[in-house]
Parts: sequence; C-alpha cells; structure tokens
Amino acid sequence: MLVFDGYTICDRQVINLTDFLQEGDVLVFNDARVIKAKLSAKILRNLAVLEFNLDQETQGIWNALCKPAKKVKAGDELEIAPDFFAQVLEKTDDGFIKIKFDCEADDLLAKLEKYGSIPLPPYIKREEKNEQDQKNYQTIYAKKGVAVAAPTAGLHFNEEIFAALDAKKIKKVFVTLNVGAGTFLPVRADFLKDHKMHRESFSVSKEAAEEINLAKKNGRKIVAIGTTSLRVLESSCDENGLIKPTTASTEIFLYPPHKFKTADILMTNFHLPKSTLFMLICAFVGKEKAFEIYNHAISQNYRFYSYGDSSLLFGAKN
Repeated sequence: MLVFDGYTICDRQVINLTDFLQEGDVLVFNDARVIKAKLSAKILRNLAVLEFNLDQETQGIWNALCKPAKKVKAGDELEIAPDFFAQVLEKTDDGFIKIKFDCEADDLLAKLEKYGSIPLPPYIKREEKNEQDQKNYQTIYAKKGVAVAAPTAGLHFNEEIFAALDAKKIKKVFVTLNVGAGTFLPVRADFLKDHKMHRESFSVSKEAAEEINLAKKNGRKIVAIGTTSLRVLESSCDENGLIKPTTASTEIFLYPPHKFKTADILMTNFHLPKSTLFMLICAFVGKEKAFEIYNHAISQNYRFYSYGDSSLLFGAKN
C-alpha cells in the first residue's frame, strides 16, 4: 500500500492501515454486491450468438453493453436459456442496448446466479471460467444492491484487518452504490466539461449519515474506501459537507478543480491514465502530486487495476 500523507510518499502494507488512523475515525465502505451480470444469448431472429454485460437498471429495464452489436436490433427476442428470455427495446450507437427480461426482479437474480458469470473488467482475460473469481471479485462485506463491477478498494479487507480496526475503535460505516460498467470507460471528449458521466444509483441510510456527521463534528477523519464511496459522499452532502440520508442516482464527475467537502482520506487502487478515476485522484491530492504518486508506484512496481495494490491518499488542503 502506497501512503501519501499530504507531504511525503512511503511504502507500507494494507495491514498497516491503522497506523495512519485514530480512534473515532470513520471508514466509509460501499457494500454493493456484484451480480453475475455477464450473459450470452441467442438472437431468435437470426440465431446469432450475442454476449452482453448488464449495466444499470431503471424500473425493470436494463442497459447492457453487447458484442457483436451489429447483429442485434430493437425488437429482437433473446434466448439466454430455455426458461430465460429478454427483449431488446432499444439500441444505441455506442454498443449499448436496453432490454427487459421475462421475469420479475426476485426471479431475475436467481436466474442470473444460475446462467450468468462474474463480469470481470475487460483488461482481465480468462481463457476459461475461473471459479475463484466468484469469491475474489466480491468484498467480504458485500450485502446490498446489484453492482456489475466490484468496488475494488474493498477487496483488500479481510477479517484480520477488520479486527485491527475494531481494536483501535475505528468505526465502519456502509453505503451502497451500484457500480456500473461505465466506470471502465475512458474520457473521449476534447474538454473535460463535455464528458458525460455514467449514471449510478446509490443510497445512504439515516444511521450512516448520522455516524459520519458526528465524526466530522468531533474532528475525526472520514476515510472513503474507494472512489465509489467518495462519489456517494460528494453526491449526498450539503454545502457544508454534512451528509444527508439519500436514495438517488448520481452522474457526478470529480475532476480538478473540485473541492471535496466530505472525505479527508481516500483509499483506492491504481487507475488507468485516461480514466475519470485518475482525474478524481488529481482533484483529491492535486494534479502534480497525483503524477508524483503514480510515478513512484510505477518505479516501485506496484500492481495496477482491480486486482492490484492499494494507495492511502490524504486529501489536498483547501
């Protein structure tokens, strides 16, 4: 785990996390559960085989990124299994389709569990199905929601680290953000202000908001575990940084010169250079420091991406 304390960079292990925290500090985790959102289907019109990854759901209609997109069109019936079908309602130019399944929400999750597979990031290649991914690509505290990508900063936590946090009386709070496939998309707009961020649904309970606000009032540190948790915090706060209980969706794009109102520290993995996630890092620690941190990580052979190493970043002083 790379640690940037606001001034210097050092190399530690995740088990050393508590060395940088104090009693009463609050860690904010995204407890979204990754569903088996990768599916294959036969298009009944032309019998072509289609693969698609589910993204976000709104009132029973799902967005999905499909390949090969040229084989499918609006109105197509998809056969995923003899007892599992979907209809294509709409197709867009960017390879996404909108689909509606032939079953209700409760039955759908059971069928996804039966017929789907874990939607690994596109840069993780598998020649054959790896059963370990079902365990490895899920946090130990995953509980709610229908995420189609893991909040990967949380993959570093195990019961030993949780016990160390408890022993030091560092608090754990859980929010939920349904991570979408759009988290892997690069910025293609010429100007950052023109980039349209993907939409993700989230929720913050009354209890979580009260715990975070009390810690802030008492001068304790708020630590966002992952960029998804940070996006929830910045999407549910008022102008003074106080968190409001919220169930909504967010398209927030955090890039310089955004001034963060909520978290003091961010724990996150290392991200692609042209991603919105790296731009969030630039906003959080400052652009020059972000490049310094990443150059250090490269020189020390840190592993990047979802199954990679971690960083603990203290935010820039506003």
